[in-house]
Amino acid sequence: MSGYNVKRGRSLLNTPGPTNVPEQVQQAMVRNPLDLGDPRALSMIETCFRDLKKIFKTEHEIFMYAANGHGAWEAALVNTMSPGDLLLVPELGNFSTGWGEMAEALQMRTETIKGDWRQAIDPAKIRDRLAADKNHEIKGVLVIQTDTATSVTCDVPAIRKAIDESGHPALLFVDTIPTLAVTDFRMDEWGVDVAVSASQKGLMMPPGLGFVAASPKALEAHKKATSQRRYWDWSLRLAAESYRTFCGTSPQIQLYGLRASLDMLLEEGLENVFARHKRLARATRIAVEHWGQAGAMELNAINPDQYADGVTTILLKEGYDGTKIRDVCRDELQCALGGGLRNLSGKAFRIGHMGDMNEPMLYGALASVEATFAYLGVPYTPGGVTKAIEYLVECRKRGGKA
Repeated sequence: MSGYNVKRGRSLLNTPGPTNVPEQVQQAMVRNPLDLGDPRALSMIETCFRDLKKIFKTEHEIFMYAANGHGAWEAALVNTMSPGDLLLVPELGNFSTGWGEMAEALQMRTETIKGDWRQAIDPAKIRDRLAADKNHEIKGVLVIQTDTATSVTCDVPAIRKAIDESGHPALLFVDTIPTLAVTDFRMDEWGVDVAVSASQKGLMMPPGLGFVAASPKALEAHKKATSQRRYWDWSLRLAAESYRTFCGTSPQIQLYGLRASLDMLLEEGLENVFARHKRLARATRIAVEHWGQAGAMELNAINPDQYADGVTTILLKEGYDGTKIRDVCRDELQCALGGGLRNLSGKAFRIGHMGDMNEPMLYGALASVEATFAYLGVPYTPGGVTKAIEYLVECRKRGGKA
């Protein structure tokens, strides 16, 4: 047997979800469950709800589900919308499209403002479409803060302003699944009505917890919504009995992990968390731009003010296979990357740099990618890793400022 078939050492996880789970979080989940009514468990769960509000930056209701991000999407829709309701979808990439498809599966209607998957929709287009909707047929706007397929980030406050300028009452929904605890999000200050997220990205948890934050306006819409729901239902989860909070047995072990994750984030400080992600993202883009001088690749996002802090999508020139790059990097070098999705399938690959991630971990991933280029004969300008190191060293000298 060839020695190359035997894997040793740690594998690198640089997908844009799931992300690395810190040892503190893993250890917090190695425990026997407590009785559902045990005051210790109930107190811990209460603190999770309380501190999640600090992460969402909201004073409004938080709902938790034993579900992934798609479950949170569905919970947001069925609690506020009715069959036949119309939703406006600014196209940002795979996940904006996917959320719209879910709405249609739930018998709602969607209208897409078409995008090119390389830049965010101009908020003026949202304003103009809503202003033209004189009968207020549109009930909500589905926004993805960062689409991890494209690594394009939209300006949520600018979209809120556009909605306000139109004088339209549509609810503003925002998907923060790849951005919560990665980049700035301010639910209340930005006027977001419904925010959804999940555990497996910036919150440094395994997949399995979904979150929905709801404003008073969203709770009012909930009272009129007629979509079928039971497990997702906010009314049941707001009942006084503690077990109703999770519509039955709580995912207690996951919640102990969440408690440890929240402790870590609050200890670091959210502004420091955001700054760390900005540094790692900028270092990754510097490496990609250096590699790209050979002409085989470029950043997918074309506007610097729309670059994502949690993931970088690399668009390949025709003739180069992003799937093969991803497969070789994972299978030969033990470094997992994200692949191209939907419109970008085979045409791109993605480097995740979110969650429990530091400089040496990023260096290992970038070196693995550069080695994969050499292995596959993909043209690249050598030295991308060195450029990233040089940038991050300068950041250290500046006290961590990106």
